[in-house]
Formats: sequence, structure tokens, C-alpha cells
Amino acid sequence: MTIILRMAWRNLWRHKRRTWLTVGAMIFSNLILIFSISLQLGSYQMMINNTLKSYTGHMQIQREGYNDEPKMRSSIDAVIPLAKEVRSLFGSENVAARAVAFAMTSSEERSYGLQIIGVEPEFEPNVSTLPGLINKGRYFSGINAEEIVIGSVLARNLRVDTGDEVTLLGSGHDGSFAAGIAIVTGIFESGVAEIDRNMAQLPIGYFQTLFGMGDRGHNIVINAPDLSQVRPIQHAVTEILADNDELVVLEWEQLQPGLKQAIQADFTSAWFMYAVLIVLVAFSVLNTQLMSVLERTREFGVMMALGVKPARLGSLIITETIVMSGLGLAIGAVLGIVMTWYLSIVGFSYPGMEEMAVRFNLPDRMYPSLSFLSIMLGPGIVFLFSILASIYPAVRLFFLQPIAAMRAV
Repeated sequence: MTIILRMAWRNLWRHKRRTWLTVGAMIFSNLILIFSISLQLGSYQMMINNTLKSYTGHMQIQREGYNDEPKMRSSIDAVIPLAKEVRSLFGSENVAARAVAFAMTSSEERSYGLQIIGVEPEFEPNVSTLPGLINKGRYFSGINAEEIVIGSVLARNLRVDTGDEVTLLGSGHDGSFAAGIAIVTGIFESGVAEIDRNMAQLPIGYFQTLFGMGDRGHNIVINAPDLSQVRPIQHAVTEILADNDELVVLEWEQLQPGLKQAIQADFTSAWFMYAVLIVLVAFSVLNTQLMSVLERTREFGVMMALGVKPARLGSLIITETIVMSGLGLAIGAVLGIVMTWYLSIVGFSYPGMEEMAVRFNLPDRMYPSLSFLSIMLGPGIVFLFSILASIYPAVRLFFLQPIAAMRAV
């Protein structure tokens, strides 16, 4: 094996230019794959966090069945004290109680139906980006204030501005008629027309009074420090609620199944692009090894005439490919890891990203997510396909006739 390895190394450098071109293609592809997959994974984390922090949160405590069929009566008793207990147990402020209802909102000129969310003004900014998207007016002054924050599209439809009153009409917790008046204190713009048109927030204290909720609410939103801690926190909260079998803790994949499906679809489609790059590298290896076999036909014929078996020569070709691929993988992986690691710390932005971040209360930089998967997946597949590409040139040697080969020019 040592002899074959030494011969393979020597043969590779007979044509340094051709070898370096092939190795260079592998280095480039490995570097690009490590960075691209890391960037893709990082962008998914950013997309998940941005989406969840806009409203859903990483997980929610709900009454069992509420997520599938949200009903006014499927509520949580003493929702604010329970949220306070969860905050104290985890030492985190990223926990907030909510209540949800559908109501008709009317101004002096128009009426529109929308979803109204009762929130804890003190803690809602910790679990949602919506309070930071208010571009006119302010957020709530207190938990019992008779105030409302609405979207920019709804404000235009109702023809109201900050300081104006709107009337709220809906169905209470017990099915009774609910009606009240609230002052528009803030107008937000999320950039999503559906949210800006169909969602509004009230302080949860006033919400409970208006809809006859008592001390009840519909969910408690929890944000984890990062996605890796979602499952551990979910298990810990589930243990806290072990005595109450009516409550469940749902994580973001259950709350937003469409988001996970979109990510899976995007990751799959991206691999079509990666596949083109991998196939090009594989053809480069195939071309290099075919040229090598053709140029050494006479040499191989002499070796076979001296008793060297075709399998031995085939293993030499494959060993050359392994050495060449290993060299490209090592250099490409090191360069890809260093570049991606640096950008994962300092981040980077593209033109217009900072303006979007300010407008929509989003991060102003992207950070690739370097992981074992992003390091090994792309280069590993390139290495495998390179080895597979060398099989055909190696198999050709089994059909080589020694006498005819020695006559080759």
C-alpha cells in the first residue's frame, strides 16, 4: 500500500498544471459549499427567529386543543400569575401572557373585523418585535389602559390617527355581548399587509374587562435565548405544568408548521444548485484521470506484460484520485472554515439590509452558522463523487491488451 501511495503521489505531479487545476476546482467547490451551506443554515435561523419574534414566540403554553381550534372559552385560568411564575423559575423576562379575540372595530366612518391581542405591555416587547415597529405614537401606558395599537393599513381603512377613538364590538368569554371604546395611541407597520390590516393590540387588563375574561387568557409566549434551547426549556416548562393536564407546551414547529416546510423546500431546491457544482468537479476529475490513463497506456502495457494485474493498476488510479481529492478537501475545508468562522463573528450585510433592519426592527447583519453538518456535508459529497468518477478510468484498464498497449504512441 505504501508503494502504491508513493507511486500515486509521483504520478500526480507529472503534470503539475493539470493536477493543480483539478485540485483548484476542488478547493473552490469545497470553500463555496462550506460557506454557502453555513450561510443557508444561518439565514434559516435568522428567518425562524425573525418570524417567531414577530408574534408566535419559540413556544407557547396553551389549553390543549386551542392551537387546532382556537375558541374564546379554551382559556388558561390566572394567566398573568402563571406567566409571572414561569419568569421567576427561569429568571427570564422573555415570557408574556396573551389573550385573543375577534371583534368588529369601528370609527366614525368605517368598520372592519380583526383579531385583537391582549398583551402585557411590560413584557410583550421581550417576546415580539411588534411594539418596536410603531412608527407613529407610542405603546401602552399601563396594563389596564383603555388604549389600542393598530396597523398602518387598518388605520388608513378606518381613517383614524393617533388620539382618535375606535369602538370595539365582539363576543365575550361567556358568549355575552362585549363592547368598549379605546383610544388609538400607536400605529405600527410590520411590512406584512395582512398583519397591518387584521391585527391590533390591547393591554391585557383592559382586554379581560372588555371581554369578560376575569383573570383568564389564551396563551403564554416564551422566547428562548436561541433555537438550541427550545427543547430543554419546553421539557422544563412541561414538568412545571405536570399537575395541570389541561395545559400543553407547544414549540415553534407545532405552532408554525408551514415555516418548517418552507425551510425544507428551500434547502432541497438549493441542493440542485450545489449538485451542478459537484457534478462539474466530478467531470473535472474524470477528465483528468482519463487523460492520465491515455497518456500512460504504453506504461501500463509494459507493467501488465511484467505481471502487474489490472486490479493493481486500477487501485493506483483510484489512489491517485483519493490523494488529489484529499488535498483539495483539506485546503478547501481549511479556507472555507476560516472564512466562514470570521464572518460568523463579524457578520456581513448586503446593500439595503441596514435600511430594512431599521424599518422592520430586524437584525442588520447576517451570520453564517458554522457546524459539523456545514463543514462535512458538501466536501464529503465532493470527495465521494470524485472517487466515483475515477472508477471508470480504472475499469478501462481491465480491457487493456498488453501487446496493443505497448505499441501505443
